[in-house]
Amino acid sequence: MKAGEIVGFLGPNGSGKTTTIRMICGLLSPDAGEGTVLGLDVRTESVRIKRQIGYMTQRFSFYEDLTIEENLAFVARLHDLRPRRDAVRRTLDSLGLTSRKDQLAGTLSGGWKQRLALAACIMHQPRLLLLDEPTAGVDPKARREFWDEIHRLSGEGLTVLVSTHYMDEAERCHRINYIAYGHMLASGTVEQVVDSSGLITFVVRGLEADQIGRLAACDGVEQIAPFGVNLHVVGSDRRKLEAALAPVAATPGVAVVHGQTSLEDVFIQFMTRSRQTVAHQQPGNRPQRP
Repeated sequence: MKAGEIVGFLGPNGSGKTTTIRMICGLLSPDAGEGTVLGLDVRTESVRIKRQIGYMTQRFSFYEDLTIEENLAFVARLHDLRPRRDAVRRTLDSLGLTSRKDQLAGTLSGGWKQRLALAACIMHQPRLLLLDEPTAGVDPKARREFWDEIHRLSGEGLTVLVSTHYMDEAERCHRINYIAYGHMLASGTVEQVVDSSGLITFVVRGLEADQIGRLAACDGVEQIAPFGVNLHVVGSDRRKLEAALAPVAATPGVAVVHGQTSLEDVFIQFMTRSRQTVAHQQPGNRPQRP
């Protein structure tokens, strides 16, 4: 990761995203392997790493019976920031929390709790910010404001690693990494990951419900997803996919046009293939030795 870069960390539930982040933080010790964070060894220099990172967990983890200002003052003590009052004031101002500083954390909406958590993570001015599904459960406006803040911090040189299940959030990242069951499957910009997937997408309009099931069973059709009145039909073999769609395209009232493969299409493909790989590797599915 480069300084000031925002990197998305994607993968299905149980793929190892949170475990990886916790190993980076020094909260978990790796069983094997090697790694460095900010040029420091994950195994032997975790204390030094902790001083230079901020970690925002999936769940709000601050004292709900304390005010915003009191929570930040507590965090300032943990980091031994001095002068403490200046550090708290500076953080309140930078995140737009000054007007609410005396409000109890437990009375905040999801978006404001999220902002308080972010403030606490960056008040010691870390070099790396780790966000583990930070916008789960907040409304679209709060999510957008959160990402505006992340990009502002990125512009100031803060490096960010964010795990997310939201494809629109992944598309806001400079680069994305996709893992499944502890293995890296793809890395690059959104455009690079989509292009390298090899998926072809067609948009179908006007298809009757009974025809959808038949189309889904055709060779070459790997995904069908409704988007309003349209269907996105996806496959990796153009010849087979076009052959499956030919009878549909000849149906009166049905339109078939080329579409744009989305990151969600690629995400589903990765999930399907990784599950098939894991299922194949189960002991009961392995071929018997003679």
